[in-house]
Amino acid sequence: MSKKKPGTTSSTIALNKKAKHEYHIDERFEAGLVLLGWEVKSLRAGKAQLTDAYVLLKGGEAFLLGAHFMPLTTTSTHVIADPTRTRKLLLHAKEIAKLIGKVHQAGATCVPLALYWKKNKVKCEIALVRGKKQFDKRATEKERDWNRQKQRIIREHTTTGT
Repeated sequence: MSKKKPGTTSSTIALNKKAKHEYHIDERFEAGLVLLGWEVKSLRAGKAQLTDAYVLLKGGEAFLLGAHFMPLTTTSTHVIADPTRTRKLLLHAKEIAKLIGKVHQAGATCVPLALYWKKNKVKCEIALVRGKKQFDKRATEKERDWNRQKQRIIREHTTTGT
């Protein structure tokens, strides 16, 4: 994604791990996010969740629905904070047209994969996805387990020196 700044642990704010398990990812896009002040502060504190979030394409615009930004008690005292409000995504018109076309024609879905910092801006990685069948999920799980096992064997082999 983006480069890590010196002195910070990571520029990633939140990941949607469930999306990689539930869907085949076809195409990825980077979108900006229209946020309020208290939302930016809660993102700096890492209080975001994308688990049940999805992207709605309506009227030539893209919106992030279901993303949960936990309001901080110290910053949102004078504002009534709605943690799951609809947030507008900033994309080029060509990208939105492409997304709308793929969603309507191919039956794809658009979901957020990650929230991260790019310089001083919050970006949302969204993707066109297709749903996985149950056997696909099992195959992915087996492959992940096998890769983990291979890494263990390699580690053991290199530490013993044989």
